[in-house]
Amino acid sequence: MIDDDALWVLRKLNKAGFSGYLVGGGVRDLYLGKRPKDFDISTNARPGQVRKLFPNSRTIGRRFRLVQVFFKKGTVIEISTLRSLSEHDLEGPEAVLAPNNTFGTLDEDAQRRDLTINGLFYEIENETIIDYVGGIDDLERSIIRVIGDPDKRINRDPIRMMRVIRHSARSGFSIEPQSWKALLGNGHKLRLCPPSRLRDEFLKDIYSGVSEKWFKLALESGLFEELFDVYRQNLYTKLPDGDSCADSLTALFSTIDRLNNEAVESGNHRQPAYFLLALVLVPWAVCRFNLLTIDVKGAQRFHLSKQIREALRLELGQQLNLKRAIQQEITTLLTNLPAIILHNHQETWPKWLKRKSYFSKCRLLYYYHREAMEKIPVPAFAQSAKGQPSLDPLPPRQKKQRMRHKGRPAFSGVKRGGVFGFKK
Repeated sequence: MIDDDALWVLRKLNKAGFSGYLVGGGVRDLYLGKRPKDFDISTNARPGQVRKLFPNSRTIGRRFRLVQVFFKKGTVIEISTLRSLSEHDLEGPEAVLAPNNTFGTLDEDAQRRDLTINGLFYEIENETIIDYVGGIDDLERSIIRVIGDPDKRINRDPIRMMRVIRHSARSGFSIEPQSWKALLGNGHKLRLCPPSRLRDEFLKDIYSGVSEKWFKLALESGLFEELFDVYRQNLYTKLPDGDSCADSLTALFSTIDRLNNEAVESGNHRQPAYFLLALVLVPWAVCRFNLLTIDVKGAQRFHLSKQIREALRLELGQQLNLKRAIQQEITTLLTNLPAIILHNHQETWPKWLKRKSYFSKCRLLYYYHREAMEKIPVPAFAQSAKGQPSLDPLPPRQKKQRMRHKGRPAFSGVKRGGVFGFKK
């Protein structure tokens, strides 16, 4: 079950006199009988030595360099040099490491990892799993445990809390009591993390295929409110349909899982991040702006769009470091969702609405929301072959007419003749 390219890298390292180990999630998945998605390798060779061994590679990273080795079929194998404990994980006179003490031994590298089940090494020469942190015992007992003192390790890097609930959701393992207690007491420290890291970690979870399980754990541990401060005051507020925001979010994450897994199985692309973020924010917009029942037109719609955009910028855009373009896409989807709902009569929308550039994307958002709330599956035609919202709202006849006139000046007449469509 180990990728041939990963085996080739390990054997070449050994042949050159270096040690090489499969590390982290790849070893965990192999032990559980799953085929790993990624094969990461650690070695005692320095990055410069690794680059000389593998010409088909490049070096990435600033503070600590990794080497990526590329193969013809598209596989990328990441090779890291064994590291010592970070200065953030030490106390006392050794709290600041010497500049030449970045690289470390096998046991030091294991101790600096986040979870025991991710602190395993597999050595192919003797076909041996090397375990310094009790990861095998935790795999056997289906337990997620933070390496070392959970409070101290989480205080050093609060992102570790997100990894605890992620692996619990993905594997179905229970969280060790001391680690769970540390999550409950340190959730507020997520605000100390760089917003871009919070955003990237959340996107991993929403695309994981088990985001509903993740949401329930994030809700129970209090981490969801720290990630989405917009829901802090109204998670249990009743919506017009009688459900709370938390109930609606559970249903929405369940729908996201079903459609993401379906897209992966069929080889299609999943919906972009801004689309899924907009879907997660629908209950918030319902509470804040009464979104699903209002009928706004003209200047009122512009005013609503301005309100939503400003609220997103202040309450979420800065917290998750969302680019302005992403915020605008979310605003467009949320602002125009009421028009899609209002004019939906047996799926026959008025022509003026179909011609809008946002129509197909908003319609797809409506279908996702409807499946979550009413259990009506998203129609197959609503998504293009690659799983992306169709951007062409015109029917075939109008599309042909548009293509026939493509390339003609905007001011030329329908009748042919003369220069630029004008008669002599």
